[in-house]
Amino acid sequence: MGIIAWILIGLLAGLIAKALMPGKDPGGIIITILIGIAGGLLGGWLGKVIFGVDSIDGFFDLSTWIAAIVGSLILLALYRLITGNRRHA
Repeated sequence: MGIIAWILIGLLAGLIAKALMPGKDPGGIIITILIGIAGGLLGGWLGKVIFGVDSIDGFFDLSTWIAAIVGSLILLALYRLITGNRRHA
């Protein structure tokens, strides 16, 4: 997959993860894209380690989207834990 596909998957997976996890998020569209891209990589790695499958096959494969969304959910939860306690003055 090309870089444009990774950015698009990252944006969509990050948006889906934010929609699935209720609550206020400390981050804009750039953070959403980065969480989605990193979540796709994390999800692909977890799929390979846990299930022994290559879960990042192509843009239109369901396994790619599931891996990206699950990875994004994990990273979004960690991001909220790290940044959620900060108060803006």
